[in-house]
Amino acid sequence: MTLEDLTARARREIELTAHPAMDWMRPTAGPDGRPALDVLVVGAGQGGITVGFQLQRERVDNILVIDRAARGREGPWVTYARMPTLRSPKEFTGPDLGVPSLTYQAWHEARFGAASWQALTLIAREAWNDYLLWVREVTGVPVANETELIDLTPAGSLLRARLRDRDGARDVYARKVVLASGQDGAGRWWMPAMVAALPDAYRAHAADEIDFAALKGRTVAVLGAGASAADNAAVALEHGAAEVHMFVRRDKLQRVQPYRWLTFAGFLRHLGDLDDAWRWRFMRHVLGMRESIPQDTYDRMRRWDNFHLHTGAGWTDARVADGRVRIDTAKGPFAADFVIAGTGMDVDFAARPELAASAGDIRTWADAYTPPAGEADDRLGRFPYLDANGAYMAKVPGRAPWLADIHDFTIAATMSFGPSGASINAMKIAVPRLVAGITRGLFAADVAAHWASLKAYDEPVFVPTGPDADK
Repeated sequence: MTLEDLTARARREIELTAHPAMDWMRPTAGPDGRPALDVLVVGAGQGGITVGFQLQRERVDNILVIDRAARGREGPWVTYARMPTLRSPKEFTGPDLGVPSLTYQAWHEARFGAASWQALTLIAREAWNDYLLWVREVTGVPVANETELIDLTPAGSLLRARLRDRDGARDVYARKVVLASGQDGAGRWWMPAMVAALPDAYRAHAADEIDFAALKGRTVAVLGAGASAADNAAVALEHGAAEVHMFVRRDKLQRVQPYRWLTFAGFLRHLGDLDDAWRWRFMRHVLGMRESIPQDTYDRMRRWDNFHLHTGAGWTDARVADGRVRIDTAKGPFAADFVIAGTGMDVDFAARPELAASAGDIRTWADAYTPPAGEADDRLGRFPYLDANGAYMAKVPGRAPWLADIHDFTIAATMSFGPSGASINAMKIAVPRLVAGITRGLFAADVAAHWASLKAYDEPVFVPTGPDADK
């Protein structure tokens, strides 16, 4: 089967499973008199495209998905992701939403053959990127690339989204907004203050654009124990770094991958149904473990004789002196030419232009829940405390009602629902759940109009005949 044949079959399967197909959305005008969007989705990576597809499946067609990146550069896959392959098993599904011909396996076999799929161990990240673009084409999700959300404020019963593209800034109005902007979509990439204070020429975050060729012949210090830290260490070695030293605060590398344990329907579907104590307990444990380094990533950096691992070596200070970064660690001083921080992200609403105006109004886990002694965690307390629809809640009830129309599908949704936004392993369950929350709100907001429509409904289903046809 050619890819062209598969595209036609996938569209046919979408058509065959399009029940219920009745239009039900009520047109809404913005303050400018122009039609308002029903949903604006921010982010056209795997999460945003799949959310858009599910909305269309529910006949919410008046949507727009935007992404500040150029077409084909959405998400991490060809930008800051530096692993050769995805870390998820190849059998995981998600963007297909249960449509067989829309699965990655179907696309891969059409592109490379069934034997290639059988021989495949893990999916190449560039292939996954190409597959997502194909899903976008097949489903017809409307996307505006090189378009950035720079402000988000209430406008009566709507949200005013200020967008900026190559033609400048403009306002669009939407009933609902979904933030599907990835790992840092509710905050910022984080590094310790001592590292952030170093001049840019001496440090970078693992998610930054890094000139690895410029590290040839230099000593690189990598801070962090996760897979991204390891990927960046490997890339630096592959580009000729003289030495790469990875510094880990713990005494041993994390060897267990908790996301492998939790990838079952009960957890993915129902963690959000548990009380706060159980949700906090589960996710504090999972996020406290962090993600382990996959075997192939570990082998990739370990095969170099000039790679050095320092465990139990947390940093206490870093500064530039005599043209080098002087680092104080728990195991003594160290000097490097360049530092890469593989230290993840931090929730910080004020760091996001679209959320800055509402930052003080968004309810967090620290606002909603006080954990028992020994379970406190300031970092997790900054995560948003989302309602059952995946939307923000007001810190002070009634103070910022528009927050209920902003749905978070970033990594920050993790504390409320477990893996959801920005997670391949949860997409099959998380996207329909999120969209059900959106359609619940849209239906409830229009319930009076739907009631009026029902009372006015008078389409007969048969035509009377015979002598008593008037009865």
